[in-house]
This record gives sequence, structure tokens and C-alpha cells, in this order.
Amino acid sequence: MASRKTMHQNRDNGDKYSVLLPTYNERENLPLIVWLLVKYLGESGHNYEIIVIDDGSPDGTLEVAEQLQKIYGEDRILLRPRAKKLGLGTAYIHGMKHASGNFVIIMDADLSHHPKFITEFIEKQKEGNYDLVSGTRYRGNGGVYGWDLRRKLISRGANYLTQVLLRPGASDLTGSFR
Repeated sequence: MASRKTMHQNRDNGDKYSVLLPTYNERENLPLIVWLLVKYLGESGHNYEIIVIDDGSPDGTLEVAEQLQKIYGEDRILLRPRAKKLGLGTAYIHGMKHASGNFVIIMDADLSHHPKFITEFIEKQKEGNYDLVSGTRYRGNGGVYGWDLRRKLISRGANYLTQVLLRPGASDLTGSFR
């Protein structure tokens, strides 16, 4: 019988996953989200890199990321900081320019996206050879935690309006777990 690692290596067929983690004042969350990524991606046997894109956090997020890089290795944790806060969208673009994987996973570093679902995303992509797999907070096991009523209403309202106007066929266009 093949070892667990061998089975997973065969399943990946040389695929590599680049996980983009934009950060701004995520000093407290970063160690946990990185540990969870290493745990779930490592257990599944997937080849991956974690790209931390810090936007000049004044709370010491970059210094924490540097320590994590020492722990997990420069090949596993890549630091691509920017001098100042330039926004989430441009952080993803910046990260994609540095991604070496043939698949890119984008997620928030604030723990609003749990890494345990990444293997489901990967399986779903392989199952249908999809170009994009996106998580949703509004169906099945999805949800939001730690949000006040105002933030929930704004998110739901924006998604509803988008559905009515554009009919995109996706249930959560304001989330960024893809």
C-alpha cells in the first residue's frame, strides 16, 4: 500500500498552489492563519507557497511574517511587502505577479476564511476542471463570524443588488475566498 504522502503526490500531478495573504495590521492573526495553512495543505500533501503581501502595517505584521518565514522556510513563506497601504485589490495583483504556482488561492488573513476548506476547493476544481472556484458565505455551511448587523446587511444587500442587476450565477461576489 502506498504511503499517505505518495498518494497525495500522485493526486496533485505536479500542481502547485500559491496562497495569497494580503495583510494590514494582522500581527495577531498571521501566526494562526499561517499555521492552519501549513497544517491543512501539508496534511493533504499539496505543493504550496504562502505569499504574504503586507501593506506597511504599523503594528509589526511584517516583523511577525519574517519570524514565520524563519520557522517555515523561505521556500514556503514568501514576503512581498509594500511600503504603504495601497488596497486589497492591488495587493492581490502584486501577489499574483510573484506567484509561482499554477493555481492561486486568495483569502483574507483575518481568519474570516478557514484554510480547512482549501482541499475542498482543490477537489472541486479537479472534478470539473474549473477555471475558478469560489467560496460563499450564503449557502450550505457558509457563514460569517464576528460581524455586526450593519456589516451583514451591507454584504447581503450588495450581493442581492448584484444578483438582480448582473445575474452572475455566483452567490457571494463580495467575499474573497477563491
